[in-house]
Amino acid sequence: MKPTCIRLQSVPVVILSCSIILLWHTNLVASFPISSSLTRLPYHSFTSKSTKTSHRHHSQLYNSLKPAAQPLLDCGKALARSGELLIDATSSPKLDIYGGGLSAAGANIRNAGDCIAQAAASCRFKTGAELVCDEMREGATCLIEAVDHLHKAVNDAQVDGMLDLKKCIENDLMPGIKGCGEKLEAAGAGIMRRETGVYIGEKLVGAGEDLGQLALGVQQIHPDLEEIRTSGQRMLYAAEKMKEAGNNLMGVEQQEKKGKSWLKG
Repeated sequence: MKPTCIRLQSVPVVILSCSIILLWHTNLVASFPISSSLTRLPYHSFTSKSTKTSHRHHSQLYNSLKPAAQPLLDCGKALARSGELLIDATSSPKLDIYGGGLSAAGANIRNAGDCIAQAAASCRFKTGAELVCDEMREGATCLIEAVDHLHKAVNDAQVDGMLDLKKCIENDLMPGIKGCGEKLEAAGAGIMRRETGVYIGEKLVGAGEDLGQLALGVQQIHPDLEEIRTSGQRMLYAAEKMKEAGNNLMGVEQQEKKGKSWLKG
């Protein structure tokens, strides 16, 4: 009978414990009343401050990059064509150095132009800032890698006895292509850090100036060769468009063209 008494006596203890827990839970809930106005809060009220800030910066970055879209697109197309013409020039009988370092540098210039054109296409979209950054830095990498190919071209010219070409590559091509690549890389890094449009525009203007120096050097490779002249002209056009893109980001007003220079055909 003793075990039975223990079980009978434990029943009120259990009931009493449950009552205490229930009462404690009721008091706890009562001490923290739920406001009916909380259910009427919109969804964006629960959005974190960092998320709102990120969206705001992303929108500002998009608005700052959009003015550079069309000039950068023209720049990329012209630069890609310039690289192709430089490759064609190396296979001409007057140079006959196809497959060497200068040809490889021309291929890198062509690839850089494609990357810049792709970056320009992404400037038009609100969610394209990351793509612009990636493509711009990839184009910069192509130009910086072209410097290594130009070092090989210098050695090739030394072996072939083409001393004028060697001097042209060292003095006219290398500084321009290296400076353009470094400033383009800085512009891409600025987009990643969400720098102002003025900062990015300054880097693009500097890259355009170095690209113009490179274009003048390309024309000195062999002035009598049609492919070389055309390659330099397309690169000069690309340089002007890159500077125009930078000026657009900085808010610099462009001078209106006079006469009939705006006519196409």
